[in-house]
Amino acid sequence: MITVLDGAMGGELSRRGGGSATGLWSAKALLDAPDMVVQLHQDYIAAGARIITTNSYSTVPSYLGKENLADRYTELTHLAGELARRAVRESGKSVRVAGSLPPLSESYRPDLVPGDSESLPVYKAMVIALRDNVDLFLCETMSSGTEAVHAVSQACAHGLGKPVMVSWTLNEQPGRGLRSGETVAEAFRMLRDFEIAAYLFNCTHAEAIFEALKELKEMTDQPIGGYPNRLNIVDPQWTLDNDLQTGMRVDVDVEYFIGMAERFAAAGATIIGGCCGIGPEYITALSDSVGVTK
Repeated sequence: MITVLDGAMGGELSRRGGGSATGLWSAKALLDAPDMVVQLHQDYIAAGARIITTNSYSTVPSYLGKENLADRYTELTHLAGELARRAVRESGKSVRVAGSLPPLSESYRPDLVPGDSESLPVYKAMVIALRDNVDLFLCETMSSGTEAVHAVSQACAHGLGKPVMVSWTLNEQPGRGLRSGETVAEAFRMLRDFEIAAYLFNCTHAEAIFEALKELKEMTDQPIGGYPNRLNIVDPQWTLDNDLQTGMRVDVDVEYFIGMAERFAAAGATIIGGCCGIGPEYITALSDSVGVTK
């Protein structure tokens, strides 16, 4: 049985007019268009997603600080949880809310991961801000083993015993491990002291996720899965606000996405969804393909 995750949040909100792809990014919608956030959550629920993820990917001090709002990160993180919970309540569906714990600097940049003294207090505060409104925590787009340990440790310590899932982002070249250069096995071993509810890969090409799932399946009996993006290969020096552009792969249409999801399932995945560039129409098709009752 496949559990369907939702799809892109930041890019989809931007497409709907809820912010730009720079600066505050998806956090801007929390400030200016909270009902739009609720509606997008509800669109994913209607598409068949049975886990939705809070819009807290950019409610981190580094992004909010661009608009002198860094001191509001716990407030906005809490609001992201409240809006997701509201969407589920109003839907009347049995849907779980995952509290997103994202990178604290830039996505895909293991070289910019803050140290323990900076990371741990922020993740602790985010977990506390989310925990009353979420059913589980999702430490996502983790580009290195250390980054994952930072987020996972605080979710396990302060999340009231709620399940914790981890999702690493990979080198787009299949079989090359994490963006940090660590192997999947090395990153997995760094979490051996924590109780992990599921191991995932995200915000990476589907082809790389497929190969990594085959490796991961040999390491654990816990649920595994993935939620790929449609981005082109990301430059190693990319940041949200610099001039390096990524753009979207034109070959990853709905049909291609469903074909890769089928390959994920064949490799042992039981949790599948989408990341950047994967909107509600993709999740609808995925739900239809795996027989989710909407």
